[in-house]
Amino acid sequence: MEKEIRFKSRARLMPQIGDQLIKNEGIALLELVKNAYDADARKVDVKMLDVDKPKIGKIIVQDNGDGMDLDIIENSWMEIGTDNKQKKLQQYIENNNRSKLGRLPMGEKGIGRFGVHKLGNIITLITRMKDKMEVLVQIDWTMFDRFDYLEQVPIKVIEREPEFFCGDEKGTFIEITELKNTWTRGKVRDIYRSINSLQSPFESIQSFYVNFETNHTNWLEGLLSIEDIKNDALFFADAEIEGNEIAKLKYEFKPWKVLDKLEEKKVERFEIEMCREEKENGKKELKSIDLGNYEIGKIRMKLMIFDLDNKILSYGVSDKKGLKEYLRSNGGIAVYRDNMRIYEYGDSGNDWLQLESKRINAPGATLSSKITIGAIYLDRKDSGELIEKTNREGFVENAAFEEFRYAIICAIEKIQALRNIDKNLLKKYYGPTSKEEPVLSSIEELKLIVDKNVDNVKLKNVIHKSLKTIEADYKNITEVYIRSSSAGLSLSVVIHEIEKIIAELKAAVGQENATNHVRDLIADLSRVTDGYASVIKSKKQSQVEVVELIEDALFNVKYRLKVHGVVILDDYIKKNKANLVKCASNLILGTIMNIVDNSIYWLEYSHIENKKMFFDISYEYDGYITIIIADNGYGFTLPTDQITKPFVTDRVGGMGLGLHLADEIMKSCAGKLIFPELGDIYLPDDFKRGAVIGLAFPVVEKNV
Repeated sequence: MEKEIRFKSRARLMPQIGDQLIKNEGIALLELVKNAYDADARKVDVKMLDVDKPKIGKIIVQDNGDGMDLDIIENSWMEIGTDNKQKKLQQYIENNNRSKLGRLPMGEKGIGRFGVHKLGNIITLITRMKDKMEVLVQIDWTMFDRFDYLEQVPIKVIEREPEFFCGDEKGTFIEITELKNTWTRGKVRDIYRSINSLQSPFESIQSFYVNFETNHTNWLEGLLSIEDIKNDALFFADAEIEGNEIAKLKYEFKPWKVLDKLEEKKVERFEIEMCREEKENGKKELKSIDLGNYEIGKIRMKLMIFDLDNKILSYGVSDKKGLKEYLRSNGGIAVYRDNMRIYEYGDSGNDWLQLESKRINAPGATLSSKITIGAIYLDRKDSGELIEKTNREGFVENAAFEEFRYAIICAIEKIQALRNIDKNLLKKYYGPTSKEEPVLSSIEELKLIVDKNVDNVKLKNVIHKSLKTIEADYKNITEVYIRSSSAGLSLSVVIHEIEKIIAELKAAVGQENATNHVRDLIADLSRVTDGYASVIKSKKQSQVEVVELIEDALFNVKYRLKVHGVVILDDYIKKNKANLVKCASNLILGTIMNIVDNSIYWLEYSHIENKKMFFDISYEYDGYITIIIADNGYGFTLPTDQITKPFVTDRVGGMGLGLHLADEIMKSCAGKLIFPELGDIYLPDDFKRGAVIGLAFPVVEKNV
C-alpha cells in the first residue's frame, strides 16, 4: 500500500518556538520596539503598568508606523516561518532602495510575534494601515495547551471600521496581560537602557523616539534620557569644511556645574588650511587636502565628546552604566546626506576614520568612537562624486571619498588638540590619583597574558624582550624621578601614559590576527619610556658654551634646513662666547633639534615662501642666559600655557610629547622653557608674528 502523509504541527510548538528563539523578556520587549522601527514609526510608546504583579500587570507597545491590514495579519503575521522581513531586506539591497524613512529592517526575522508570547498569555493587537479598515486580533496563549494541533487553535480576528486609530491615524497597538514573569526594578531599568540605546541624539529623517513609562516612577530614578546624555558630554564641536580649508570651527568646553574649579570655554577659528602627512620614498611630506578637486560640496560636522573616567563620571552622571551602554551602541561618527543616514559609518566596529587605530600612538590623547557621538552632513546635489555602494553600506572608496575622509580626520585632529587642553585641566582638578605603584604589576600581568594567548614563539620572545627593557627603563625612571621631584619631573605623567598603553596591549594580545597591532603597541611603549628615560640616562651635566650648543645643533640639522629652504639668521654669533651653562648637552641638542623640526613643519604647513629662523642669546631674563629660537611663520596655534602639557598638539600625526619633554629637560637643568611676549626681547620684524621659544639656563661661573 502506498499513500502520501503530511507533517502535523502540535499546538504546543508555538510556545516552544517562542521560548527557544527569545532568550528573556527584555529581548522580547526590545523586539517589539524594533518591529515598530521597521514599520517606519517615528514614535513608540512603551508602558509597563504594575509589572511586578503578573496577574494584574500589563505591557503596552503602541507605534505610529505603517500598521497592518487583514491580508498581512493572515498571510504574514499568522504564518509561522515567514521570511517577509528577509525578503524585504534582500529587495532593498538588490534594488538599491530603503523604506520611506530610509530604514533597513532592524528586528530579527519575524520573531516579534513570538516575543509577545514570552511576555504574557493574553495578547490584544489593534492595527491599521492608512485609509484602510482596522484589524483586531486577540490571542490566548494558554489555548495552545488545550488543543492537539496548531490548526485547531481558534484565533479571534475582527476587521472593523476604525475605533482606535481614527481619521488619518495609522499604527499598531499591542497590549499584553497575564504576564508570564514578575518584573523587578532592575529588569525594568535594564530594558529602559536597551530601548534608549536605539535612539540617536541627532535629528534626521530616520529619527525614532521611544517614550517609556511605568507607574513605578521611582524605578526610573536616575536613568538618563536622550537630553540627559547630550548634557553629559563635556566637549562640543561644530565645523564647516569647504574647499581646502575648515571655513569655521567652533569648540566648546562645558563642565558640569559641580565642576566649579573649571570655567566654560568657547573657541572659534576660521579659514584653517587643511593638510595631511604622506610618506613618499620613505620621507614624510605634507600634502594639501582640497575638496574643491571633487564634487563633494560643503561638509558640516557636529561632535559631542564624553569623558568616561569613573571618578569624573561620579561628579555628574547619575547612571554611569546607562551612559556607557548608550555610547557602546551609538558611539562613532555617522554620515547623513540630505538628513538621510548613510549606513555603516558610525556603526560599532567600523573604524572608517581610524580613530581606534590612532589610539595606539596616544591612547588618552586621541578621540575614540567609544567616547564620541558625531554627525557629518552632506548635500546630495553637491556631493555627486560620493557614490553609494549598491548594497547601500557606505560610499565607493574612490579618490573623492578618500579626500572626504582626509578632510574629516583633519578637522577631528584640530578639535582633538583643543579638547586635550581642557581634558588636562579636568584631570588635574578632578581626575584619579593613584596611591599604589601600578605599572610593574601591570607589566607582570601582561607577561602572563602574552604567555597564554600568543602562539607565535618569535613574536612572544620579541614581546618579552621588549617588556624586560621597558621594565628596567621604568624602574630607572621612577627611581630618578622621585629623587628629582624638586626639579619638577612629572612621574605621574609617565605612569599614566605607560598604563594606558599597557591596557591597550592587554586587550590586543587576546585578539585574533593582532600581530601588527601588538608590534605597534610594543614599539610605542618603548618610544614613550625611551623619551622619558633619556632625561635621566644622559651623561652627567657639565659646563658648556651656549654658542657651541647652538652651532652643534644647527650642524646636525644643516641638511634638513637646506632641503626645506630655511635661512638661519645667526645673531648669537655676535654675543660673547664666554656664556657658560650647566646641562646635559646631548639633551639640549635634542631639544633644539626638535624645536627646529617643529618650525620646519609649520613653515611648510603655512606655505611660507621665504622660510627663516632666528637664533640669538638673550640676557633679558634676570639670572638667566636664554637661547632664543624664532621662525617667521604664524605663531603657535594653541595657548602657550598649555602646549608643554603631554599630548597637546595641533600637528597632523603628532604625539604632543616634544615640548613636554623639552620642558622637563629644562627643569632638570634648573632652567625653564619660556615663550617670550612681543617686546620682551629683541626680534627682527620678520619674526614678530612667528613662534618664539626661549631655553633659559641659570648663569654659572666658569670653573677655575
